[in-house]
Amino acid sequence: MYSITAVLRENVKMDLPMTINLQTHKFQEDLFAIEDDEVAVEYPMTLYVNNEEFATIICSPSNLEELVIGFLAAEGVIKTYDEISDIIIDTGKGLAFVDLHHEFILDPAYFSKRRIASCCGKSRQSFYFFNDAQTAKKIKSDITITPKQCYKLMKDLHRSSTIHQKTGGVHNAALCSTEEVLLQYSDIGRHNAIDKIYGSCLKTSIETPNKILVVSGRISSEILLKAAKIGTSLILSKSASTDLAIQLAEELGITTVGFIRQNKMNIYTHCHRIHLS
Repeated sequence: MYSITAVLRENVKMDLPMTINLQTHKFQEDLFAIEDDEVAVEYPMTLYVNNEEFATIICSPSNLEELVIGFLAAEGVIKTYDEISDIIIDTGKGLAFVDLHHEFILDPAYFSKRRIASCCGKSRQSFYFFNDAQTAKKIKSDITITPKQCYKLMKDLHRSSTIHQKTGGVHNAALCSTEEVLLQYSDIGRHNAIDKIYGSCLKTSIETPNKILVVSGRISSEILLKAAKIGTSLILSKSASTDLAIQLAEELGITTVGFIRQNKMNIYTHCHRIHLS
């Protein structure tokens, strides 16, 4: 079979900045000033699977291979990294090409043609896409964590998020043990940051059931579903959780903890995993 990736093997990679400096008019204490400001870069990348256009992802231009792998897994296109025979990312043109070992048919009954936006993910024709129901399974795990460990992991995520500290324009997500951050990614899309974690786990065979997902943004239903697909049984956030996410977490066996700030937090579901000591 003819492969686009065979044509694009050479001269397709170049490093792209995650931030740029722009002159900004700033106003403070009744005074205007012109100063340089560091701004997060927004990058569109169109993804082709077996030569067929699948989606355009609006993202931060970093860890794009992990993002593509995690996105395909979250969408149910692949289950393992070994299903990918080739992956080429043309950063200059904003194109990603993936060849699979198996046939891929873009079935509207399973997938919907859409643009993946940075702020709110894909619009849903119904609450579940068919592939969500197939890939989000109930989680079983004996992991436990103390409130003190929750506070520490949230602080560690913030300290490691250098792009957010510079721009305030990205979301952050980390895969953690109870003691430390194992993987951390930033992206203008909070969904993308988690997909990068998923892709890295698949690529490097990281076991996830006894790991913790720590995120900077709210726990929405889509974020909760991504955690379920990755296989993490505990998700921590400094922000709120939505009612639909709480309902799903209860059903899928995931402990959700929000508003982790200043030694306070809300445990929304499956509180048996939070121990005082």
